[in-house]
Amino acid sequence: MTQDASNWPDAPFTRADLPGLGLTENDLRRALRCRTIRPLVRGVFVAAHLEETLELRARAVAKVVRADQVVTDRTAAWLHGVDTHVYAEHDSMPRVETCALRWHAPTKLTGVDGRTRDLTPQDVMVIDGVRVTTPLRTALDLGCCLRRREAFAAMVLLAALHGLTESDLERSLGRYRRRRGVIQLRSLVGLVDPRIESAREAWVFLAIADAGLPLPEPQVWIEIDGVPTYRLDFAYRRARVVVEYDGEEAHEGREAEDEERRAWLRRHGWTVIVVRIGDFTGEALDRWLDELRSALATAYSNRRW
Repeated sequence: MTQDASNWPDAPFTRADLPGLGLTENDLRRALRCRTIRPLVRGVFVAAHLEETLELRARAVAKVVRADQVVTDRTAAWLHGVDTHVYAEHDSMPRVETCALRWHAPTKLTGVDGRTRDLTPQDVMVIDGVRVTTPLRTALDLGCCLRRREAFAAMVLLAALHGLTESDLERSLGRYRRRRGVIQLRSLVGLVDPRIESAREAWVFLAIADAGLPLPEPQVWIEIDGVPTYRLDFAYRRARVVVEYDGEEAHEGREAEDEERRAWLRRHGWTVIVVRIGDFTGEALDRWLDELRSALATAYSNRRW
């Protein structure tokens, strides 16, 4: 049999799968020599034309690790539709993050970050043959193990994609007693609002909360003549203050539209505060938070002194 790319499945496979594919060990060796297939992780092969993705690598790992190994943390978030890897990690394939159930040894497979963790059957689900922590468990784990801003963003985006509520998160907090990172997790759970639509918007919301300012309402529609016309990232309706994150990834090609919206808001008595990509640390952070603090301060109070 001549082995070309069309003879091999569009999924990871092992030598044990060959009979079911109607193939032999000789076919495998020949295809490896011809480079129509390639090894992905030890003992697992894929067709050469398949793009290497984290999903594909996780499926490959699942083929050869024991049933007590579960994909967790950032890899789990990726499989659930949320990318929590930093920008530089996209230049090379991140390691698949897994954990072994308690009393089992973590895997030492190359390309895998194996650890140990207590999980219950309710914490685990299967996606395309991969045992992975559920969106709820993944959100809580990331709330402990990522840095604060990234942790909050991951929790918010998982909540939005998978219908998690603050109550869902709070009910599970008791299981995290004494876990490293639980203090951070507890401080974040009560802030999670699934209406927040992006990681950087989550950073804006968290910065406002950490500054001790009133929390804004996410995704507010402004109506003109009864028609919803402008949607704002964050707004304080009564104070007529809007806070928007102006990220290149979200606003590219929309500069004119953004300026039109902000000009209309200013003409109609709104204070518009724009946060940009470099405004999350140091003086830049203090600048827009001070601007927001001043905008929210009222000129009139009914107190006598």
